[in-house]
Amino acid sequence: MPGAEAGTAGALVHESSMALQYAENFTVDYYKGGYVLLTTTTDGRRFLIVPEDRETPQDLEKETVVLKRPVKDLYLVASSAMDMFRALDGMDSISFSGQKEDGWYIEEARDAMRRGGLLYAGKYNMPDYEMIVSGGCTLAIENMMISHSPEVMEKLEEFRIPVMIEYSSYEPHPLGRVEWIKFYGALLGREEEAERIFSEQAAIFDRVTEDVETEKTAAFFFVTANGLIQVRQSSDYIPKMIELAGGKYVFENLGDPGTRRSTMNIQVEEFYAAAKDADFLIYNSSIDGGVSDMEELLDKCELLADFKAVKEGNVWCTTNDMYQQSLSIGYLTEDIHGMFLGKTEGMHYLFQLK
Repeated sequence: MPGAEAGTAGALVHESSMALQYAENFTVDYYKGGYVLLTTTTDGRRFLIVPEDRETPQDLEKETVVLKRPVKDLYLVASSAMDMFRALDGMDSISFSGQKEDGWYIEEARDAMRRGGLLYAGKYNMPDYEMIVSGGCTLAIENMMISHSPEVMEKLEEFRIPVMIEYSSYEPHPLGRVEWIKFYGALLGREEEAERIFSEQAAIFDRVTEDVETEKTAAFFFVTANGLIQVRQSSDYIPKMIELAGGKYVFENLGDPGTRRSTMNIQVEEFYAAAKDADFLIYNSSIDGGVSDMEELLDKCELLADFKAVKEGNVWCTTNDMYQQSLSIGYLTEDIHGMFLGKTEGMHYLFQLK
């Protein structure tokens, strides 16, 4: 079995399950004696957290990964999870990073790498096996990119480093993504703090969604290097945020929700047909670093000059750190709502292109 070596104890006795409001892709179960079972329901992987002073139960399913408290020496490849570890004051549990120092927009992660407390151990498809094995890595937290490199997952598990895949991007509701902080709270034994942080973001959503609907339309997009337009499938969380912010996403039934993909590339002509008359355009900067002004955007795609939002000065861009700031979702929804209403002071993750 991957994970910690331990003696064995008696059978587990279930006490309760964590109540979840929005998240659909994980569960947390509590057992007598302080044992906690985390399950990523998308792939059925199970992770048993064993208290420091307890032994491993006898009746575990063969594939269950055992992690002893305190959980430490993690290899974090899923960069969107770093914000949650930061908020939970749990960054000291991470020893290895899948991002280089200059790839982090989270200052605490950059600082940890500068100090040497957090080491770059390679990208998802090229981990430094020698470093993470010799460093006593107990768990690799990956994002969905690992599915493109199954041989890496196999190799990690050969080295007795279990893999946990982070499925927050599969959550259909924006607050489902935020609720993953409860998953990491349970992993670290900081459930109360996780609940408080989640409640803060939920309160922002409540405030925004109770406000007036605007009927404004918006497109969220990115221009790829080969001139295609990358947009969000209609089932993705960004269109849901636009809707919750009081607006309407320009693509009503784009893509196949069954594929679990969040984005798709379309021809410029198809984007033109759907978004030419949109009230607002939002450019996604998280992939290429974004654009700083309208001229730069039009250099990427001249046809945008004909769009209503461009002519009326209603083009906005996300800040570069939006993707890594996974707890920003409430604030970003609030920003979009403010954009629709013309209340643009105090924006967190959007800025207007001039």
